[in-house]
Order: sequence, then structure tokens, then C-alpha cells
Amino acid sequence: MNPKGRILIVDDEVNARTALGELLREEGYSVEIAADGFKALPKLDEFSPDLVLTDLKMPGMDGIELMRKVHGQEPERVVVVMTAFGAVDTAVRAMREGAADYLTKPINVEELVLVLERVLERRRLRAEAGLLHARLASRYRIHSIIGSSPAMQPVFDAILQVAPSRASVLITGESGTGKELIAAAIHEHSPRASGPFVKLHCAALAETLLESELFGHERGSFTGAAARRDGRFQQADGGTLFLDEIGDISAATQVKLLRFLQEHEFERVGGNQTIKVDVRVIAATHRDLLARVREGRFREDLYYRLNVVSIEAPPLGARPSDIPLLATHFLGRYAKENGKQITHFSDDALVRLVRYQWPGNVRELENAVERAVVLCRGDVIRAEDLAPSIVSSDAAGADGRPPIPGTKLADLERYAILRTLEHTGGSTSRAAEILGISPRKIQYKLHEYEGGSPAEDEP
Repeated sequence: MNPKGRILIVDDEVNARTALGELLREEGYSVEIAADGFKALPKLDEFSPDLVLTDLKMPGMDGIELMRKVHGQEPERVVVVMTAFGAVDTAVRAMREGAADYLTKPINVEELVLVLERVLERRRLRAEAGLLHARLASRYRIHSIIGSSPAMQPVFDAILQVAPSRASVLITGESGTGKELIAAAIHEHSPRASGPFVKLHCAALAETLLESELFGHERGSFTGAAARRDGRFQQADGGTLFLDEIGDISAATQVKLLRFLQEHEFERVGGNQTIKVDVRVIAATHRDLLARVREGRFREDLYYRLNVVSIEAPPLGARPSDIPLLATHFLGRYAKENGKQITHFSDDALVRLVRYQWPGNVRELENAVERAVVLCRGDVIRAEDLAPSIVSSDAAGADGRPPIPGTKLADLERYAILRTLEHTGGSTSRAAEILGISPRKIQYKLHEYEGGSPAEDEP
């Protein structure tokens, strides 16, 4: 049977520590004992206790000093102190310095068991909360996709849901919204993660070259084909093929792609050998494919073969609370690439970034931050380091803060919430504590901001 927990008892009174050890073993705990603080220290590594139960008054090293050393080694380790009935003030001091609880001697057995169960349960809940926080954090940053806004949660959920399957995925959204990153995240979280992730921008190639890139070609199949060449489908065998801008492929290529999706086989251009491969297809487009189907420019059967699962990448304008996170991420990357010690954005620069509409989405933001890093002469990016189009589009005051008078109360609230979220790294709970409001209200306001409706004065 697994023990209820590991407890290290430290007491210079031999009878007391021996009796406590036997009692707690009977209660189902795994127990080690030590005669003083110095003998207890090696057992922290050897025994790795969940809880240290120590007397406060001991020769050489008292309980408070031992507690400091325990927490110096592992801050989350629980310490409960024992003290004589007339020295409760010392126990209170120990609580202020980090003890989880205290007991007075002579020890009441029922009280001891209740205290141990309570503090160990608290430790277990903290550990579970830490794991949950780590899992949630991974949802906010999946394979370089950064975002904690409500608009991104359906994307993260869809990635984790669809990744284990073999289904084809169609990713839609404006240019620059990170569709390739979503495709890569699906691959990295799938059983194919150890296989290749091959990508092809379909709109960048002429029809004949696109077919060759996809399916390969035989020697002499067209002018310049000096040797046999494997295509992207063969290169992606056992992995994932990402086809960007799928809406721009020709009718002939659509037919060949449909055949592959149905039968998982193809022939090279100019060849007659049928080749079978195991490839998952993820496609992306910024176009309205259904409209192109209605116009007769895209095959309906191919559309439904590609669109088994669809994921829409939201535009950056729909996720303003992610702008500080993304900007800070790009700042770190390009400062390192350019050998600059730039630490952060000034308030005036940050508010302009948040207020700008970003028609080019995340790609435009990345380019804007890279430009600002290159032009920055100090260790802080200021408004004058940003592109004139970003600065001129903002209605903030000269110091970057909303001008007063001249700014609506709702806009002041928006500025305060977004600026505080940037300061807390996107943590709504910490931002709520700083602003003196509930996390629920911050989430409500973020939904409101991302809905695109303008702020209005209350009647």
C-alpha cells in the first residue's frame, strides 16, 4: 500500500521522536527521524520528505534555522513546527517565516493527524494547480503560436482535438494570421511528429511546375527535366504535407490532388508507375473557397475532401490582448539577432501598437517590431522607433497615454486593462488583482474588445 506521505521528524528528545515515529507509521505514513537539525539536512536529499515536523527549541540549530534551510533547498516543502505550550509566540514567528502550521507540546494525537492531513492536502492541491497551470500555459503557446485571448482558444482546442487523427484539415484566415504555424502545431502534436513536415506555397508556382513539385517527374518529361525527381508527396511519406494557398491551384492539379486524397496514390509527371505513400494533407487559404466552388473555379468534391475539419485563424484585430505578448516575443527574437540589449517597449509605443488595426496581421506586427529594433538607439523601444503609419493612426497623447481631457471613460478602462495585461504577461488573475476588479470582468471586457464594437458612453 502506498504511504499517505513521507514525514521527517526532527526532535532532540529521543522518546518524543521515537513515539511520534511509531504513531505516524501506524497512521500509514512513511517516517524518518533525526536527532537535530544538522542530522536532518542529509535526509532531505536521501528521504525527500513531503513534510518536515520539527521541534523549535533544539541545540546547535533551532527549528526556525532548519526551516530556512529546508525552504532554501525546496521552497514548496511543508514544515510544521512543535513548541512548548508557553512559547506560542515563537511558533507564531515561525509561521510568519513560512511554517505551514504549529503544534504545542505535549502533542495531542488527534490534532496532530488532522494538521498533517490538512497541510499535506494543501500541498497536493498546490502541486495539482501547478500542473494545471503548466497545461494551460501550453495551450497558450503551442508550437510557437502565442496567444491567451478568447479568440485563440477555439484554435488551440481544435489543434489538440484534431492532431491525433488522420483527417485532412483546411485552415482559413487572412494573410499573415499564422496558418502555417497552426499546420505545424497539428503535425507536432500528432502521431506523425517524428516524420517529415513538408510545405509548399501553391500560388508561387506555375501549373506545370506545381504538378512537378507535388508529384515529382520522370527524366525528359518536360524541358529541363534532366533527371527523375521525387515530389513533395513522396518527401512527406510518413508525415504531413502542408499546401498553402490551395485556392489558387489549377483545375488539372485539383483532379490529381482529389485522386490522391481518395486513393493515396499518384504517378510522377511523365511516368506511369503508381506510387503509394502515407501522407496527411493540411491545406490553407485566405480565399473564400465556397464562393470559388459556386463560381466553378474550385471542385466541390475536392473542397469537402480537404475540409474534413476546418480551423479559422482569427485576424490580429480580433485579439488585441495578444498584441503585447506577440510584440514582446518578437522584440526578444530580433534584439538577439541584431545584438542589441533592448528590454521592453515604452508605454507610448505599446499603446500605439495595441490601437493600430494591423491589416497585415501578425506578419505585419513582426515586421514592425523588427524595424523598431533596428532603428532603436537605446534599451527601450519608443514611439519614434515605430513606423509613421502606426504612430499617426493612434489617438493617444504625446506621452503615449490617452489624453485627459479628451478620452472617453471606456477607452481609459481599455487602456488600463490592456496595459496591465502586458505588464503581467497576459495573466488575467494578476491583472485583476492589480486593477482591483474580478478576473471575470477582465475576460468579459476582452470579449467586448474583440467583438469589434466601439466603446460608447453609458447613459
